[in-house]
Amino acid sequence: MTPAESIERDNRLRGTLAQVRTEVGKSVVGQDAAVTGLIIALLARGHVLLEGVPGVAKTLLVRTLSEALSLDTKRVQFTPDLMPGDVTGSLVYDAKAGDFEFRRGPVFTNILLADEINRTPPKTQSALLEAMEERQVSVDGVSLPLPSPFLVAATMNPIEYEGTYTLPEAQLDRFLLKLVLDLPERGAEVEVLRRHAAGFNPRDLSGAGVSAVLSAEDLTAAQDAAAAIGIGDDVLTYIVDLARATRMSPSVRMGVSPRGSTALLASAKAWAWLSGYSSVTPDHVQAMVLPVWRHRLQLRPEAELEGVGSDTILRSIMQQVQVPI
Repeated sequence: MTPAESIERDNRLRGTLAQVRTEVGKSVVGQDAAVTGLIIALLARGHVLLEGVPGVAKTLLVRTLSEALSLDTKRVQFTPDLMPGDVTGSLVYDAKAGDFEFRRGPVFTNILLADEINRTPPKTQSALLEAMEERQVSVDGVSLPLPSPFLVAATMNPIEYEGTYTLPEAQLDRFLLKLVLDLPERGAEVEVLRRHAAGFNPRDLSGAGVSAVLSAEDLTAAQDAAAAIGIGDDVLTYIVDLARATRMSPSVRMGVSPRGSTALLASAKAWAWLSGYSSVTPDHVQAMVLPVWRHRLQLRPEAELEGVGSDTILRSIMQQVQVPI
């Protein structure tokens, strides 16, 4: 492919992804940052965690995005009595064959909507670890590959809500991004009511005019293009310096690991490509620090008692670490 053809292809793919945003906007209002984050997670081949109080359209956002993609999607409602086999699948005895056969669970899909993931015990949450990291499920010593692309989009309520469980640290680390959905601004909330008054039904997305505009082939091409974008050694060093600064912060018990650094790299490359750049700049890195690292910091108890959150610490670190020119 010539450079001119590559540029033309990338512009076409970015235009298609802009159409995806338009389709999502037909049912979800006031969550533009979360839509962008989901698209970046898709481009970077990562998983995304959506946190927010009930009623801010977390589930609707993922359902609408899935509707705008030509991909297979399944939804699992995580509850306290959900078992690991309900997610990954289980061995079922076949009386006719006289043997056990594996019945695939909902994880065998392109986009898995894990709804309210922190309302189920850690044992069931951990059933997703291998699927998220290795893109496979192991059953009776046999590894079964998951479809490609594969994305886990998990919604969760704030941990202080009744009936929630803390996600294991290893589980959190497998999510590329953690996006926080706030309550909508006044104008956006008025628009939500205006649409409902006009007959919008969140359970009927086709009735809202949402249609598929991005194919699996185009998504794979966009993922490859984002992964191939350039980045200089000075920006790579900047990412490492930021990560090391989290480990030395007096408010942090455990800082960002090398896995977190590679996650920031992949996200920054996806954001740079989506923004039309040919290489990653420090601005792209800074834009992704909060969503990529906010769930990876383990704070000291005294910091939590003082109400100092991960976002505050990360903003302070970005002000302290020298930015490459």
